[in-house]
Amino acid sequence: MAIYLDHAATSPLTPEVLAAYVSALGVVGNPSSIHSQGQNAKRMLEEAREQVAASLGADSVEVTFTSGGTESINLAVKGLYWARNKSPALRPRVLIAAGEHHATVDAASWLGAFEGAIIEEVAIDEAGRIDLSALEAALADDVALVSILWANNEVGTIQPIADVVALAAAHGVPVHADAVAAYGYIPLDFHASGLAALSVSAHKIGGPTGTGALVLARSATVIPLIHGGNQQRGRSGTQDAAGAVAFGVAASAAVRDLAAHSVALQVLRDRLIAGVREAVPQAILRGDPVDRLPGNAHFTFAGCEGDSLLFLLDVAGFSVSTGSACQAGVPEASHVLLAMGLSEADARGALRMTLNHTTTTDEVDAFIAALPAVVSRATAAGYADRDVSRGA
Repeated sequence: MAIYLDHAATSPLTPEVLAAYVSALGVVGNPSSIHSQGQNAKRMLEEAREQVAASLGADSVEVTFTSGGTESINLAVKGLYWARNKSPALRPRVLIAAGEHHATVDAASWLGAFEGAIIEEVAIDEAGRIDLSALEAALADDVALVSILWANNEVGTIQPIADVVALAAAHGVPVHADAVAAYGYIPLDFHASGLAALSVSAHKIGGPTGTGALVLARSATVIPLIHGGNQQRGRSGTQDAAGAVAFGVAASAAVRDLAAHSVALQVLRDRLIAGVREAVPQAILRGDPVDRLPGNAHFTFAGCEGDSLLFLLDVAGFSVSTGSACQAGVPEASHVLLAMGLSEADARGALRMTLNHTTTTDEVDAFIAALPAVVSRATAAGYADRDVSRGA
């Protein structure tokens, strides 16, 4: 059985969540119907909304359930842009940090291609952290919004959200945070953050795929992507009560023992990082060495292709990734690493290992033991490919 070290891509349903999900799937009733069965489904739905809101330091009225993180991000980026450009005082500029998830990058690019938005990337440093001076210089009254990852989904660097919000607030600019990677790993307090919007997804915390949420401040407005019955604030469509119930259970579990869970993950992560450095001395840790997600270890291996490393590890019984699963199968250098200043050659030899509550010390040690032989084979294959390309 493969050892799973790719929890940033998706994390398995917990038994508690699965039981609640299966039970809720057996409940008949549209939450918008006024008969007793419909109202029973609505009660389940609203209780789940309260659970998700509580896990994020928000009010239930601020939680809009979506089909996942990607929709939540699109609703935030496009919806805030449209809402901020209804008045004659147009605000065409959208600021996003370099190295954002493709859900943000592509949503912003769409606004640029079809809505006349001016998309500007704010530089990040070699650790993947946003350059606050560059952000401050870019901010002005004609900026519609700022969008930034709370924590980078590839290299794990945690961003200075409070500083970003404070700089934007000086110009009255709303900030959206993609917290999909951070949710369940570090404390998130929506009200304390001052954010206008925040996106999360259930399947990263042991909930079902196809379920996510956009947390939208009472003071913020978005123009919907989907129009119809106005079942939710900013989103139409019959609501998935069963998915929401499972999400609510996962959300409550994620924050119930968050402090202890985070410490345990840090211990495992640091064991993994130290073990990789000892086993493969040329491996370079990417991302901030301290302010990073507790379950994230991201390395580059000179002379290797990330895909070769991934496939060889898969054969050896380990599931890891080269970066975002949303870009899996596309053999190209990580845009995150390129934004951090790496060359394309160095950026191609990347591996991301992400841990969760199911990860054990034995699994980490087994991975470390298997890695040197895998890197040796991948390095040999990489240099052989270079020789062929040069006609040697």
